[in-house]
This record gives sequence, C-alpha cells and structure tokens, in this order.
Amino acid sequence: MTGAGDRPLVSVLGASGYLGSVLTALLADLPVRLRAVARRPSPVPARTTADVEVRTADLTDATSLAAAVADADVVLHLSKHSGGWRDAEGNPQSEPINVGVMRGIVRVMGGRTAAGPPPVVVFAATTSQVGLPPEHPMDGSEPDRPETVYDRQKLAAERMLLAASAEGVLRGVSLRLPTVFGRSPLSAVPDQGVVSTMIRRALAGEPLTMWHDGTVLRDLVPVEDAAGAFLAAMRRPDALAGRHWLVGTGRQDPLGTVFRTVAESVAAHTGRPPVPVTSVEPPANAPVIDFLSTTIDPAPFRLASGWSARTGLRDAVDRTVTALLDEAATTGREPSVRR
Repeated sequence: MTGAGDRPLVSVLGASGYLGSVLTALLADLPVRLRAVARRPSPVPARTTADVEVRTADLTDATSLAAAVADADVVLHLSKHSGGWRDAEGNPQSEPINVGVMRGIVRVMGGRTAAGPPPVVVFAATTSQVGLPPEHPMDGSEPDRPETVYDRQKLAAERMLLAASAEGVLRGVSLRLPTVFGRSPLSAVPDQGVVSTMIRRALAGEPLTMWHDGTVLRDLVPVEDAAGAFLAAMRRPDALAGRHWLVGTGRQDPLGTVFRTVAESVAAHTGRPPVPVTSVEPPANAPVIDFLSTTIDPAPFRLASGWSARTGLRDAVDRTVTALLDEAATTGREPSVRR
C-alpha cells in the first residue's frame, strides 16, 4: 500500500455498524490514516495510533461518496441497507445502497489519475449469494444462483467490483461472509442475527425455539474474526484481488448445540437455570434455506491470506452475553428481543 506521506489512507464505509466499528477499532491501532464513514457518527477508541477522521455521509449521494473514497489507498466497503435481506424485496431504498454505492466507487476509481498501484477495494459480500447451499462445505467454486433480491443485489455489486479489478481500475477483493455474530463495545447498532437474538431471548427468560430438530449446521463467525479477515485482505491485496473468497471458521455447528450453548452461557452469567431449547412448527412462509445446512471450507482464503478464525464458539457466546449484560447495567434497560 502507498499513500500521501508515510501512512496509507484507509476509508471504511459503514464504520458505525457493529462489524464496521470492530474493524475501525482494529484499524485505529495501526499506523494508517483512517477515515470512518457512515450515515451516523462512527465511534472510535479514545486512544489511537492511526490519524482518525470521522465523516458522516449519505453514500448514495455521488458527491459525498466521491469525497469519501477518491483519495483512499484502501476502501473497506461494509455498507448495506439497514433492512437486510428480508427488506430488500419491497424497499426501493435497498438497491441504491446495496448496488449503487459499488457502482459509484467504481466510477470514482476509474476517474483517478494518481500514479502508483490501483487502490484496494474490499467488499463485504455474503455466502448466501450462491443460493441454496450444496450438501458439502462450500469453497467458492460453486455456481451462483441467488434466491433472494438481496442476494442478487450483493452479487451484482460483487460482479461490478471484479470487472473493475480485471480492467485494472482497482484491486478488488470480495469476502463472502456467513452469519457473523457478536457485540461491538463501541457501536449502538445491534446484531440482529440468530445467535444474538437467542442470547437476548435467554436473558429475557424465554425458551429458545427451533423450526427443526437442531441438526441443521451453520458456520458462525465471531465479529472479531470477521473484522480480522478484512485486515488480512488489506495486507495481501495482490494475492487476493480479482475474485471472491469464502470466510468461515471451518466448524460445522449444529444449531441445537449452538442454542444449548447460549442457554448454558446465560445461565452461568446470571445464576438462573438454563432456559429450555425446544422444536416448534415453522411458519408457513419460513425460507427453505433455514432448513438447509450451510458449511464452509475456509482453506482457500486461509492459504492465500494467512487469516484463520481464532475464537471458539463458547468464548464468542460468552463475550456477547457479557457485553449485553454490561450494556443493560449501563443503560438500565434489559436487552430487548426484536419481534
């Protein structure tokens, strides 16, 4: 990486989210110029090694986006529509963020005339872009047949990035993430994924319910490990540029085991008996993918980047429980369960 002065400029888009804020905290400890960009002010650690600029911006505005990325040596693109995959189907605001921001990044980078290597752009994609998962662990060689509007949008953005990389406009790396979970000590944005949702239910004393017998497998990546994958991609762009990579732990955790781990962790932290873990009838509109195992072979990315997940499931669950209890003690509000 090169940049003005001795320090490269790293621009994080979506820096106020729970993954973005964890990544921003890691970057703040490095000798870089760090630009934390989001619609709301991005939290940063009180003490930093990096030179930090916090910028609020609507990234769907072309002028604001250009100002956020035009002079960057590295862009870490984590921004997405806040409604997630369920909201993309009928919300016209999802496409300008999920696809339009990448379109704008490519346009801005294509207009640069600075000397030196092309800028690095690392994109937060999703493993669900493949569509219905195969029965074997995915390694990134599978054909893409996205099932949802959200996945089609993420795939469209990824293809724009990789096409620009092939043209030499930038060095593009797409990291396809499975379920990421955890709690950022800096961000107020909650993780609404299955693990954190079950932790909130257990803290509220509610049973943990499954729509199946608990044998469905998932690769669940702690947020600290997911953030570390972006640092690894930033450090080895030439080995990774031009394709997508699957980020995963390589574990195949049955959801029944995950839910029981949540119940046991909450019980250990609160002194209450573990809440029950039960199977219930699924709703009629339950997505098919919820009943299919999603597992990942992370070897290709590990070998190319040197990254590997370091946090065990129980440790990651314990950290999330502790963070939610600390938050409740600080705010005086019990962790809420989103319905």
